[in-house]
Amino acid sequence: MTLQLVSSLPARCSRLAVPRLRSSCKLSPRASMSSSFSSVPEDASMETEAPHAPVTRERRLNPSLHEQLPKPYLARALEAVDPSHPQGTRGRDPRGLTVLQQHAAFFDRNGDGIIYPWETFQGLRAIGCGLPVSFFGSILINLLLTFPTQQGWLPSPLLPIHIKNIYKGKHGSDSESYDTEGRFDPSKFDAIFSKYGRTHPDALTLEELFSMLKGNRNMYDFVGWVAAAGEWLLLYSVAKDKDGLLQRETVRGAFDGSLFERLQDNKKSS
Repeated sequence: MTLQLVSSLPARCSRLAVPRLRSSCKLSPRASMSSSFSSVPEDASMETEAPHAPVTRERRLNPSLHEQLPKPYLARALEAVDPSHPQGTRGRDPRGLTVLQQHAAFFDRNGDGIIYPWETFQGLRAIGCGLPVSFFGSILINLLLTFPTQQGWLPSPLLPIHIKNIYKGKHGSDSESYDTEGRFDPSKFDAIFSKYGRTHPDALTLEELFSMLKGNRNMYDFVGWVAAAGEWLLLYSVAKDKDGLLQRETVRGAFDGSLFERLQDNKKSS
């Protein structure tokens, strides 16, 4: 009944004649463009879905994240935070390292700030990777990251990765949960699951993981495509649950390195 009255009114509703229909008049243009929208923000500038861009509806954002986590737009230097862990990983000392440095530091087996290929190999073995994956992975990882993170211009034949400069090794075509300085961006992390976790809101299936990798690709960034695929598929292989799901907390733990410590402890105790 209300919609019929609204459609018969002129473009500008009379405030005196129909004060109760003001909100209906405002919403009617959007309703004609996409009647399937579940809700329309009062402020159009807060809208996250565009009716003529279906991809924005397929890959949804969480409009309530600011209610679940303080300042989700603020990238955290020391802690990987989300609504379930607003203070980061409980009881863990970040040691003054950025979240990206913490991720990398697990593979610094002697704690000298430099990761050599044999240390990467040991780290991969410690989290449950097989011999072939650990061997080729250690060579490839150090080969890709040694030059961007080195102190000078002359490359070292030992392929060291300097944790101090690990932010320089950040590649494209990723989730952008690390910013360009190695901080952790909670809004980008949350988008991994709001966009691609269609089966389970806080987990990814293997198919959804591939959808995310495809969705994050930057044009012609072939190195980034391969690096992102390698990282996520390796994570899936060692950390998926019994149902084949990559849980949100598992992924968060990978970003700050706490997952690697848990996997290592589990392997030692088994």
